[in-house]
Amino acid sequence: MDAFEEDTNPFRSDSEDTPDTPPVHHDQEAAFESFHHQVAPYEQAHDQHRGFDNGTDSDHDNDNDNDNDNEHEHDNDQAASDDYGTHTQSSGFQDSAAATSVQSGTTQRTTPAALTPAPQTFIPRQPAVKTEFCCGRDRFLHSGHTGVESEIHILDAVKTSENSASPYIAYIIQTGTVETRRRYSEFESLRTSLVKLYPTYIVPPIPSKQSLSDYAVKQAKAKEDAGMISRRKRMLQVFLNRIAKHAILSNEHVFHRFLDRDVSWSEVLHSPPLSQLPKNILKAPAHDPLDNTLNAAYAALPTPSATQTLRHPDQRFLDSEAFTAKFSTHLSGSMEKVTRRTMKRWSEYSHDHAELGALLNGFSLSEEGTLAGAIEKTGQAVDATYISTMQLLQDLEQSWTEPLHEYSQFALIIKKLLAYRHQRHAQYEITQDALESKKVHLEELERQEAEARRLEEALATGTSRLGSVYGRFDADGQSSAPLPGSTSTDGLSSSQSPQGESTGATPTPRPTSFPSTSASASTHRRRASTGTGLLSALSYSLQGIMDVDPSTARRNNISKTRDAIAQLESTLQASAQDLKFASSTIQADLDRFQRQKVADLREMAIVMAKIHKEWCRRNLEVWEAAKKEIEKIEPHPNRPPPGEVLPSSGVAGPSMTASAKTKPNGTPH
Repeated sequence: MDAFEEDTNPFRSDSEDTPDTPPVHHDQEAAFESFHHQVAPYEQAHDQHRGFDNGTDSDHDNDNDNDNDNEHEHDNDQAASDDYGTHTQSSGFQDSAAATSVQSGTTQRTTPAALTPAPQTFIPRQPAVKTEFCCGRDRFLHSGHTGVESEIHILDAVKTSENSASPYIAYIIQTGTVETRRRYSEFESLRTSLVKLYPTYIVPPIPSKQSLSDYAVKQAKAKEDAGMISRRKRMLQVFLNRIAKHAILSNEHVFHRFLDRDVSWSEVLHSPPLSQLPKNILKAPAHDPLDNTLNAAYAALPTPSATQTLRHPDQRFLDSEAFTAKFSTHLSGSMEKVTRRTMKRWSEYSHDHAELGALLNGFSLSEEGTLAGAIEKTGQAVDATYISTMQLLQDLEQSWTEPLHEYSQFALIIKKLLAYRHQRHAQYEITQDALESKKVHLEELERQEAEARRLEEALATGTSRLGSVYGRFDADGQSSAPLPGSTSTDGLSSSQSPQGESTGATPTPRPTSFPSTSASASTHRRRASTGTGLLSALSYSLQGIMDVDPSTARRNNISKTRDAIAQLESTLQASAQDLKFASSTIQADLDRFQRQKVADLREMAIVMAKIHKEWCRRNLEVWEAAKKEIEKIEPHPNRPPPGEVLPSSGVAGPSMTASAKTKPNGTPH
């Protein structure tokens, strides 16, 4: 089945339901609706970061009725609407609570707001006209006029050295009554800037640079090749008009300044907003790369490869990638190759006719009479065929070859756009994995902390018990309480004097100390000091090696892990919001692109038919004129004129008799 048939179109949404999108401004929602429902691409453009006011919100009350009205439009519009759905489906990442939560205070880039759609009618919706403009170029682009007057034209390409040490080709751009000059490199930087400002939109391509083979063949004259300059002039004009007709890109003030003759493009590149663009758009908000309110969250985002494997890929975008690859193969592979070969043979055919016409005209000079006039007229017809074929080549170049090459570039742009969305999805999954890993690590640290506290409590309890048992021994190993069988000095008998002299009784020997009891106390103290001292020595040694208190280090690690989890949660939330925004916006712009592609391919086919029809008409006219001149030549001398009977001249010879009585195919007269 052909890649352009609607049944094979993978971009079509499988559901009419609209998923919950992250909280964005009303003007963004209106822009989405303008894509989905073919609302006019002329919307108010006022960026908060640049001091412009917001436009009015869109009124979506009559969207369903207007969608039904669109069914009565032209067959081309109907075919285009059948190719694509209007909204995206819910993705797997929406199941996460962290993925659906969005900070309400986040400052977002304001994108253009659509005005209220036209009332219900049975004719195609007309563009809504803006009432507030940021500059004169904005007023011209959104004036509501249609036709050639509303388009941007590149009038000429001139060689100049203005503001440059070396000469270059400058293209004269006319926007309304204003003319400005820009060189190819400035067109290139404009497109690069728009891609960074709007990473979720399809920015039209510019004509390709000269190939190395062109430089090798033409060397220094490659940049001044007339054919290349003419081709660039036409394709750069298409590039500007595609931006001017885009519902979002046409409102960008950077684009307006590019068309302004009083603005230095170098200053634009080195001033806000372009000077504030991040180096890596994957570490900036998808809805507004200039928004730096969540720098910490986006700085923690990884930069995955475009080939990163996804655990839960979105089937819609997998189908889109496969379809885009097939589309690119058809165009850049087969169709462009055959088109180049066809154009080459048409060129050879025209040059052969130019040579043949010159030869016939020269040959006519050597003849006389009607024959000379017939030969000359035939040569003129051949010359006219050469001229019409050259015109055919020019028309095919402009109406078929260049648009075909442009769409092969579009295929590469869509590939990059889908790769950007793929990387955003990979960012979300990688961040989610990192968050889960940190949570598991925190649980392990908290378990270790609980175990350490339990051991400390057990050690504290054991130490207190040992102190209660051995606390009655003093530092000299003597008991602080009387031992059994001993007497105190205050409890001496009356028969004993302090000096141990008897007052009338037999002297009693003075009690001696209890060495066995003192030795036992010392032994127990040594055992206690050995049990606790080992742990103390080990802790002291480790502390000396690590210079960190284990308990403090453990608690610090827990605190850092909790901070990392909080950071990852914020990063995951931002990543989820970006993924949802990118998925919705990219799908909407793919819908718009598909409608544009259907209309353009239809127009290309019609123009090709008209070109060949015109080529045939021109050739038919000149060859009809040549035929009339050829018919003026006298009949063949050996044959009678038409309708004249040869007179009888006696007996015919055998051969004449046979030929007279028999037709060339052998049947008798």
